[in-house]
Amino acid sequence: MTEAREPVVSVLLDPEWAAGSLVEDVRRGLTRHPRTLPPKWLYDDAGSSMFDEITRLPEYYPFTAERSILEQHAAEIATASGATTLVELGSGTSEKTRLLLDAFTATGQLARFAPVDVSEHVLRESADQIAHRYPGLEVEAVVGDFTLHLAQLPRGGTRMVAFLGGTIGNLYLEERCAFLGALADVLEPGDSLLLGTDLVKSADRLIAAYHDRGGVTEEFVRNSLRVLNRELGADFDLEAFSYIPFWDAHMERMDLRLRSETPQLVKIPGADLVLDLAVGEEIRVEISTKFRVSKIAAELEQAGFAVTRVWTDDPGDFALTLATKP
Repeated sequence: MTEAREPVVSVLLDPEWAAGSLVEDVRRGLTRHPRTLPPKWLYDDAGSSMFDEITRLPEYYPFTAERSILEQHAAEIATASGATTLVELGSGTSEKTRLLLDAFTATGQLARFAPVDVSEHVLRESADQIAHRYPGLEVEAVVGDFTLHLAQLPRGGTRMVAFLGGTIGNLYLEERCAFLGALADVLEPGDSLLLGTDLVKSADRLIAAYHDRGGVTEEFVRNSLRVLNRELGADFDLEAFSYIPFWDAHMERMDLRLRSETPQLVKIPGADLVLDLAVGEEIRVEISTKFRVSKIAAELEQAGFAVTRVWTDDPGDFALTLATKP
């Protein structure tokens, strides 16, 4: 019986990174109009727990749609990629990725798994579980930010980078172009990207997915202000904001905002900032772009990839696209 190898964990993030990055994001985002906060600050321990709950809500289809594609097509994906190393960006607990790992290890082709995430605690726990579930597999975990540390991804072998969950949709167009271009630059010919994208559908269905009847998503978005209160000593009154999710048909994206229902003077001492919020003024906390298969292909090809295969779930709600570096 093969013994489990101990995972190797590389920490690329400076311990002070989160604090400095939060201050920078708050100063830049909350002083522009519309005021914005990057969605990564939703995912403290409480936010991560809430998002896990969201993925299991009946209204929130992306998680189950993507999982169903992996359940049906993981073996085809493994064969088509020819990868010996699987890299996962924003891996979290790597729950869905285990379907890929099962398929890759069944073919005998996979030698190494490299999960990448900003949360060292979650990553170490997940890496340890995977190392024991797949004895003989090298697990090289990287504590890093996928927008900063692409050049430090583990090298060697034929790599497939998995970027799942529709997370690419949280990036603005210029950010997506920069990210995909940077990823293409660090990959070698024959390496590939498996990209998960939510597809355009009716506005009613999309709004329902982000405005569940139990209010879990609203509380999740509101948690961004709770993070600022705790980390930067801000005095946001969470009850003075209403949750506004809407479908931007022109940009084909969901836009999740918090609207001030009263005039507010909000102090954020940790960022040396005071916000004068008028009645009706909004803070955009997250966007979630929805894609068409042709749009995904165009953005990937512009970045330097060649689309190999596209898989969708049976209702056509979600897509997994395999694109190769020529």
